[in-house]
Amino acid sequence: MPLTRSVSFKAVLQKGNRIQIPRLIRWQYKMESDQVLKVEVKPEGAIGVREEFFARMNKDGRITIPKLILELLEDAVETSLVGYALEVSLEPCS
Repeated sequence: MPLTRSVSFKAVLQKGNRIQIPRLIRWQYKMESDQVLKVEVKPEGAIGVREEFFARMNKDGRITIPKLILELLEDAVETSLVGYALEVSLEPCS
């Protein structure tokens, strides 16, 4: 059974522009790697700065943030986001 409702969590941006979906969330919602997700990312504490994109989860539970999205976020916050905390929201793509 794939993800059927919106879920939010906080994650650290890892190298390779990836974020890790927590194992508990993956297990709780029985997330599958072939499901397309609508991902919303915003830097922790930034007001009015957010970007959305569509992605699939890799088999290891990570999502890669596209370079364009990452550059738009870095321009808005005016700092590098590697190792920075992000608020992530996942929704099923309808």
